[in-house]
Amino acid sequence: MENLSKYIDHTQLKPETSKEKINQVCQEAKEYEFASVCVNPYWVNYCYEQLKETSVKVCTVIGFPLGANTKEIKAFETKQAIENGATEVDMVINVGALKSKDYDTVKADIEAVVREAEDKALVKVIIETSLLTKEEKVQACELAVKAGADYVKTSTGFSGGGASVEDIKLMRATVGPELGVKASGGVRDFESTKAMIDAGATRIGASSGIQIIKGEQGTSDY
Repeated sequence: MENLSKYIDHTQLKPETSKEKINQVCQEAKEYEFASVCVNPYWVNYCYEQLKETSVKVCTVIGFPLGANTKEIKAFETKQAIENGATEVDMVINVGALKSKDYDTVKADIEAVVREAEDKALVKVIIETSLLTKEEKVQACELAVKAGADYVKTSTGFSGGGASVEDIKLMRATVGPELGVKASGGVRDFESTKAMIDAGATRIGASSGIQIIKGEQGTSDY
C-alpha cells in the first residue's frame, strides 16, 4: 500500500506517559515519516520543538477523553494548543448532549473548536462510536459536517470500544467523499489497518504504527 505511514497518527495518550516515552514517539515518527504524533496537550510544545524541521505534524486532543467540558473550555484548549505548535486537534463531542438529543449544543460545541482552529489547524471530531446507536452515529457525523469539521473520528480508546469496519463504512457514507474519516482504537496490525482504509478511513490513530508498517513490509499479498 503506497505511503501507508502517511495515514498514521502515531499516538501516545496514556496518563502515565513520560518525557522519555514522548521523545521516543517523536523519534519514531521522524524515522517512519508518520502523518503526525498525537499527544496530550501538555506535550504539544515539546513535540513541536522536536518535529518543527520535519514533515510530521503535532496533533493533540481536546475535551479528552469524556467530551463533557464546556465549549468555552474546549475553545481555550484549542487556542492554547495551536499557540504551542499543534496543527491538528482531535476533539471529543459532548456525548451526553447527543444522547439527550440536544443537537444544538453538540453543534455549538464543535463550532467553538472549529472557529478557534480556522486556517490554523485541522479539526477531527471524535464521536465515541462505542457509546452510540447507529442513528446517533449518523447524527453526530451530520452535526460535524454542519459545524465545519475536517474529519470525523471513531473513538478515544478510553470508553471500552474502538474502530470497526462497519462504523467506518457508516461514517464514510454519512459524511461523503470530502471529509476525512479517522479510525482509532484497536487498530494494531497491517491487516486491520488495510481493512479500515478499504472501508473509507483516510487516517489511522494507533500506538502500534511501527508494527503496522512492519506488518505491511512482511506481507506479500498487497
